[in-house]
Amino acid sequence: MTAPLAGVGVLVTRPELQAMPLCRLLEAQGASTLRLPAVEIKALGDRRALAMRLGALESFDVIIFTSANAVRFGASFLDQKRDLTLAAIGPATARALNQAGYRVAIQPPESFDTEGLLEHPRLAHVAGHRVLLVRGGDGRQMLVQELARRGATVVCADVYERAPAVPDAAVLAVVQNRLAAGEINIITATSLEVGRNLLQLATLELRSEFERVHWVVPGERIALGLRELGLQAPLLQARSAEDQDLVAALIRWRTSVSSA
Repeated sequence: MTAPLAGVGVLVTRPELQAMPLCRLLEAQGASTLRLPAVEIKALGDRRALAMRLGALESFDVIIFTSANAVRFGASFLDQKRDLTLAAIGPATARALNQAGYRVAIQPPESFDTEGLLEHPRLAHVAGHRVLLVRGGDGRQMLVQELARRGATVVCADVYERAPAVPDAAVLAVVQNRLAAGEINIITATSLEVGRNLLQLATLELRSEFERVHWVVPGERIALGLRELGLQAPLLQARSAEDQDLVAALIRWRTSVSSA
């Protein structure tokens, strides 16, 4: 039986550490992959000074981790305390906390993003509550702004930063040649930042190749953002940025193309 993604080439643009699990899932379904990280993840700030500024974690009613990277760089602040109320945006973040030995009390029931988390009943009435947000230093402000609007006192712990990757010319030439040869059919863009960085690092020739293939994105917000950046390539929308949802979206696309 032919694998669902046999013959499909995918350019995986997640940061290096997050790229390999997605590549393995894609390859298990028959796809070939090529990695081009568009973002680098780096630890941010003086950890000891930040811990002192935060003070006793028990003073926070909720501690929200915004990503698996937030867990990677910020779980040490929890200091093995198991009775804190933790929230996670999405299953990957929840899994990272679980693997670190912590239980997640609050996570989106359906939409695995900031908007979904804000719909959780336990965050509906937070007036007078203290909320700690463990996040990347250049993340969206929506969560901070909305929780503050609801009356919460929000403290941010910026534990990592995302920086645009700077691949050398030889790497970009390989990507361009693979695209030109028709060996890459799909480009992943799991965030608007990833998409923006890809478009900015592309030469004119590479940008032209980017427009000829499908891009898979996690939802309408990212799709609209890429359109505003000028991307005209066909877009496939996944349910979320989770690896399995990206792969499922590609299998649906391949099935629809094959049956057309």
